[in-house]
This record gives sequence, C-alpha cells and structure tokens, in this order.
Amino acid sequence: MNATVRMVWWVNRLRCMSVAEIGYRVRRAARTKMARGAALRAVSAAAAPLPRARTFNVQGAPALSPAQVEALLAEADRICAGHVVLFADRSFDVGVPTVWNRDPDSGVTGPAVFAGDIAIDNPELVGDIKHVWELNRHLHLVRLAQAWCVSGDVRWLHALEQQLRSWLDQCPPLTGPNWTSPMELGIRLINWALLWQLVGGEASTLFAGESGQRLRADWLDSIHAHCRTISRNLSRHSSANNHLIGELAGLFVASSVWPCWKASGAWMEQARRELEQQARLQYSLDGVNREQAFGYHVFSAEFLFVAGLVGQSCDVAFSRTYWSVLQRALRFLRSVRDVGGHVPMVGDSDDGSVFRLDAAGSDRAAQLLALGETVFGAQPAVHQAAYQAEHPGVRWLLHALPGKRPDADPHEADTGWAFPDGGYLLFGSQFGEENEIKGMLDCGPLGYLGIAAHGHADALSMTLSVAGEQVLVDPGTYSYWQEQKWRDYFRGTSAHNTVRVDGRDQSVSGGRFMWLRKARAVIERMPASPHEFDFRGSHDGYTRLTDPVRHLRSVRFDAASSTLVVRDEVAARKAHPLELFWHFAPELNVRLTSTGLHVRGKRFALQMHATGADLKLELVRGAENPPLGWYSRCYESKEPSDVLRISTVSSAVPVECRFTITFF
Repeated sequence: MNATVRMVWWVNRLRCMSVAEIGYRVRRAARTKMARGAALRAVSAAAAPLPRARTFNVQGAPALSPAQVEALLAEADRICAGHVVLFADRSFDVGVPTVWNRDPDSGVTGPAVFAGDIAIDNPELVGDIKHVWELNRHLHLVRLAQAWCVSGDVRWLHALEQQLRSWLDQCPPLTGPNWTSPMELGIRLINWALLWQLVGGEASTLFAGESGQRLRADWLDSIHAHCRTISRNLSRHSSANNHLIGELAGLFVASSVWPCWKASGAWMEQARRELEQQARLQYSLDGVNREQAFGYHVFSAEFLFVAGLVGQSCDVAFSRTYWSVLQRALRFLRSVRDVGGHVPMVGDSDDGSVFRLDAAGSDRAAQLLALGETVFGAQPAVHQAAYQAEHPGVRWLLHALPGKRPDADPHEADTGWAFPDGGYLLFGSQFGEENEIKGMLDCGPLGYLGIAAHGHADALSMTLSVAGEQVLVDPGTYSYWQEQKWRDYFRGTSAHNTVRVDGRDQSVSGGRFMWLRKARAVIERMPASPHEFDFRGSHDGYTRLTDPVRHLRSVRFDAASSTLVVRDEVAARKAHPLELFWHFAPELNVRLTSTGLHVRGKRFALQMHATGADLKLELVRGAENPPLGWYSRCYESKEPSDVLRISTVSSAVPVECRFTITFF
C-alpha cells in the first residue's frame, strides 16, 4: 500500500471500530512497540520445559488400501523433493532445503526482522503472504509422519528432522513473516501436535542421540513461544472471527499435548473456556457460521473438532453444548449440499485447511460430514466404516487422537430446509434423490461483526442445482491479493444472482476485508415448505442513495410443475437503472433466446422466460474491463462462465423470470 491508500484504509478501519476497540488497539500497539526488545529477550529466556508432554497410544497406521498407501508414499517423495501442494491442489517448488520465509510463487523472501514491524500487505516485502503462511502451516510435514507410520522406513523420520531443523533455524521466535499471524501459529501448533503423536511422541526415535535431543529442546522452546505469542495477541473486537477460533484451538491443543510450563494450565483453561463461548457466538442457533462464508463454516468447524478430540484424548472434555454446535453446523452443511456433492460457494474461501491427512484436493465438506458421522455415531458401524474408507483422512485423525467419543445429542435431526436465524432457505423437490432440484435463497446478514470481513454483497441472491449438477452458481472468491478489480468483482453484487441498482454494490466496501455499510435483508413472507415455496423479502442496501431504493424479491417454487418464478421490483420515487444477473455453471450449454434463454445439462433442460418493461438481455462470458462472467472453483483459479444480464430502467414495473425444468 502507498501512503495515501494506507491512510484511507486506516480511516475506514476506524469507522468500523467501537470506542472500546479503538482504545484497545491503541494500548496494544503501544505495548507491542515498547515490548519489542523485551519480548525477544523473554522468549529466549523461557523456562526449561518439564517432562510432561503427552504421548497418546498411537501404534502404526490405520487400515488403508494398497492404492492409498502408494499415493501417500508418492506424495511424501514429492515433498522431500521440494514439491508441496498448497491451497486445494496447486503444487509449488519450495526448495531443498525449504526456504520457509519465501513466497514460493513470486520468489520474494520476507525479512528476518521483528514480526511486528513487517507490513504483510506489501508484496515487494513479503510477496503474497497467503502463500507464505500456507506453506508454514506444516500440513505437508504431517504427511511425512504418515509415511513413517505406514512404512516404518526411517528415511521419513530423517526427512522430518531436516524439515523441522531448517524451520527452527530460519524462523526463530517473533522473527520474520511466519510470526505475524497468531492464527497461523495456532494452525502450525495443531499440525505439530498431530505430527508429534504419529511419530511416537517422547519415545520417538526422532529424538535419539545428541542431535535428536537438541531438536526436541529447540522444538519445545518454539512451542512455548507460539503459545505465549498467541495468548498475548488474541483477535478481539471486530477481528474476533474464525481467527479467534483458530488461535484458541491452537493454544488449547498445544497446552494440552505439551503441558510443560507453569503457564500451560492457565493457557489450556482460558482456551477451553473461550472456545466454548466462541462456538456459540460464531454459529447461529440453526447451525450457520455467522461469517456468511461457507468455506469458513467448514474451516471453523475443523478447528472446533480437532480441539474437542484432543480434549477427549486428554480427559479435558468439552460440554454437550459445544458438541451440539458442531452437530447443528453439520446439519446445515448436509442440508445445503446437493446430491452431486456440491456446496454453494457463498462468501469468501481461500481453501485453507486446519489439517490435511488425505490426498490433496479432497472434498473437505464431505470429509467433515464423514467425521461427524463417525464421532457422533449417527449411523450404524458398517456405515461409519464405509465413510472412513472413502475418507481416509477421518481414519487418520481418529487414529492420531484416540480418545473416547464425546457426549452428544443422539436426537439431532439429519437435515432441514429453513435456517432463518442463519439467513438461508432451501426450496426444491426430491432432496437426496436422482432427480433432485435444490435451490437456496440468501436472506441473511452480510457478515459477522463490524467489518464483516468474509461476506459478499449478495443479499437475496440464489443458487440452484438440478440432478446433482450446478446450474445457478455463486462464482466463488478467486483471490484476496490479486489486482483490486478482481477482489471487488468476486465479492460484489454483479457476481451474484441478484439485482444491482445504479451500477453500485448493495453494500459499501472499505477495503479488501471490510464493509462500511452493510445491506440488511428481512423476510417478509416465510414459506411453508420447500416444495410449495412462496417467499417475499427485501433489503435496504440502496436506501443510502439520494433517491432511496428498496429491492423486493419474491420467489415461488412449485414442485408439481418443477417451475421457479422470481419476481424483482424496486420501490423508489424516480426511475433507476437496474441490472439482474443470472450466473451459470461453466459446464452448461447456455443459449440466449428472444425472451430469455435455454440451458442444457447432462440430464435436464431449463427454459427461462423474462418479462418486464423494455428489458435488454445480454449473455456475457469472460469480460475483463469491468469483470463479468467468471467462475472460481478454488483459490487463485478462475475461468469464464456464462452470465445473463437483464437491464432496464424502472421504479415500479417488476422484472419476472420464470424457470421451467424438465428431465431427459
């Protein structure tokens, strides 16, 4: 950021803070500045750890197929050769030995200075910080530990020793970009704990000999510094979102597995208490993550799961209420997932994982659901075994954390369709069957807390899938740090299946992770069922205009005729330019007609007919200036897709779109 841009960002950020938060951040900044030297000295002078580290009874590896073992060992070989998968499925050359402070994409190496002095948003200084952080979560080091478990070959332990030794040497406490985010420290601690258990803990031959003992001592010193840094820098106020859950989960896991210092008990108790609280705060009563971002719904649930399982293994159980939050979160995820396994890409997602014990690119939502089926015992043992066979990462996680299963509510419902507290309603027919029609309507808030960091300007937007194929889609996220126009597009109103007025987003952005004014949606008529769905709602995002505008949307679905009718109208004194967008999955064949369009999938056809005053229908694909017609399957990836833009100028005449679905 240049000086002007940074000043604007700070002004906007202050606008999102309460008086209490401003005071808190001023005190914290002053404490950080004054304590720079003292903090470094305190870390280096940490008390020697006591021999209290916990080693669970982890023997060998869980049952795996020959193909799974072969794939695991092949990936471990690639890791040793410096080729590491980051995000969902992108492979990077990270060097041999690994250069831990380098962005493997741009090649920029971050400075070895006090972490608090590093501007992580400066690409000339650190490259893309997301790439650096992702590598240093150490998900791939756990894969080396798994290779040791399945083969017993000591070369994997030697590889682990080299990787850990190089990291400890290159990343001393509070120095460099890998100490700039407490949440990243938390994720690293979780993966270190899994690694510790899989290699045998205190008794591991990883610690044999003088070099092994030195590795153990230096590793424990770094673990202490991680815990101390997290405990003093927890995300608070408007930043207390998934970051806080991740920090607390990492602190709880580390202080439970390594209760080796005087402060460990207090760290563990604080983390357990606050995790209980944040689980309730950050998930709605009907199970929706309040960040309104389905990627972070999964991400936060992974943190809560691994913390809970470590608690079970260490006899520090979380409450039934805590586990009920996770049960409701899984119920929502199971409900919105279509028969083809697709989950709408609502809100931000960076493909970040808390742990990865399966092949790269695996379906994390499916894995989380399989974990829930096993932990909560909702299915018979034979079905649980099938889930684990399909998702070996679940089997590995429960192998590494072999505690008893938690006390949970056995009567929690499997699925639902109405989630009004979280802000989503489902419509359609034959849910879970071959000819499923499943639509989702977004009628909730923009995001969580003052900045709503990961929400998108998508009030009253919709998605639709037919027979397990995505039809009307949310185009995803693409990237946090690419050129600003792409960040603005993918989180903006024109990238969603809703109405834009006067060419403006429904909500007002103040930065890449900040919204200054947030559209608020309300349900005016609640449907009675998903099969005979009759909804009416509105939002106030455009009441900020000089001539205030209120967008009203009615949605009706009739299962008997497989017909969906969407009616959009605006209430204003004057006429306004309106645009209605319908985004289609890239795989579909989309053809424009005189009054609408025809869409063809593998097993269905969809006919859309639009009526209104002076409508202009335009099919756009892959436009760049300004962006329109793009789809992002995963982080840092985008491809062209078809978007129907319906334009008119109106203050009273509604636009009605009728979708008729037929199966082949």
